[in-house]
Amino acid sequence: MKNLALHWKILIGMVIGIILGLVAIMGGFGAFVTDWIKPFGTIFINLLKLIAVPLVLVSLIDGISNLTDLAKLSRIGGKTIGFYLVSTVLAISVGLLLVNLVEPGNFLPEDKREELRLKYASEATMKMQSASSVEGSGPLQILVDVVPDNIFGAFTSNINMLQVIFFAFLFGVAMVMTPQEKVLPVKKFFDGANAVILRIVDLAMRFAPIGVLALLAGLIVDIAGDDPASALDLFKALGVYALTVLAGLAFMVVVFYPAVITTFTSIKYRNFFKGIFPAQMLAFSTSSSAATLPVTMDRVEKNLGVSEEVSSFVLPLGATINMDGTSIHQAVSAVFIAQAFGHDLTMLDQLTIVLTATLASIGAAAVPSAGLIMLVIVLGAIGVEPEGLALIIALDRPLDMCRTIVNVTGDATVATIVASTEGELRTGLDPDQLLHEEVLKEEARDERYPIE
Repeated sequence: MKNLALHWKILIGMVIGIILGLVAIMGGFGAFVTDWIKPFGTIFINLLKLIAVPLVLVSLIDGISNLTDLAKLSRIGGKTIGFYLVSTVLAISVGLLLVNLVEPGNFLPEDKREELRLKYASEATMKMQSASSVEGSGPLQILVDVVPDNIFGAFTSNINMLQVIFFAFLFGVAMVMTPQEKVLPVKKFFDGANAVILRIVDLAMRFAPIGVLALLAGLIVDIAGDDPASALDLFKALGVYALTVLAGLAFMVVVFYPAVITTFTSIKYRNFFKGIFPAQMLAFSTSSSAATLPVTMDRVEKNLGVSEEVSSFVLPLGATINMDGTSIHQAVSAVFIAQAFGHDLTMLDQLTIVLTATLASIGAAAVPSAGLIMLVIVLGAIGVEPEGLALIIALDRPLDMCRTIVNVTGDATVATIVASTEGELRTGLDPDQLLHEEVLKEEARDERYPIE
């Protein structure tokens, strides 16, 4: 196990976690998994969340301060936001096309719809209440929320990541505009702080396989309880809807991202996939782009050859505003609920979904199930009862795990493209050799800094 690459360790942890969860359900000891296994997954998630805000703050300031040319900073920012917006609109369009072709709402039995509505009514109401404040605050509230009135308050929650990014961007630009002899001590501080935080990331990732195992075992027990037949009936009833979402997600990963990677860079998509595989697996198990961000940055820089200058700007921004997987999910879910409730959506309604889903995906926090709250806004924009959210809550977490893979892959894709267009991408790298070198580095660190 010691000589295995990180992604293989994570994959083994996933398999063991799934098997453990299924055995716990059939053996009737789900409570044991919930009480004694699942907490280790929660601890791992908390550790990643602990790193997220300081990583974004320090890496973004450090990366921007390295850009002595403000024109280059503006150019990189324009490319990044442009690519993110194009991919988001495309993702929503793909979702709408699939859901209108398949019409999964017509496959949902009436009795199952009522059962789910009653079972999840309280949770759906809670999501509606969370979204009501966003929905009634005006079209420019997203811009207002970007600028914090208290930066220390913004640091207290990962949900406020856009505010942290805004402050880091402002601080970094100010450093570039200030005479270098005055900001040199500040620059050295952030260089050192960035190195320390990256070392913390290395330490945290040593425990990723255990965290992933605990997360998946606990998730399976939570969904099925002590009755596997109940979970099976639920998945059968909503299977067509789930497959429609998964088809849209698969299109982005298998078709769209490979096409743009091969068009704008010299990297083969097989090597690209191998390079970010650990981040994809962690995204699957955590359902959080923000929690996965430390690993995404580490793998994009080390395995794909993207410069730290580009990755430290593009990836934190992408973890907050680039939600291709979430966009597909919102488009399919909105139309699915409308179909299940007997609503005939017009072309104007479909265009409204494109606009509102784009804005909602930008405003969605990079944490598990945040897309559900923003979906209420999308439903309200097309006149569909928000109570329909109860129909999809049961499947949200498994689908959230899959759409987070797309979100993270999209972030890595844009970072690679921007780096390539800026001449900041090291080409001719052998991913297998890089992974082997990383294993050797980890072994060297283990010998130098043994963990008792």
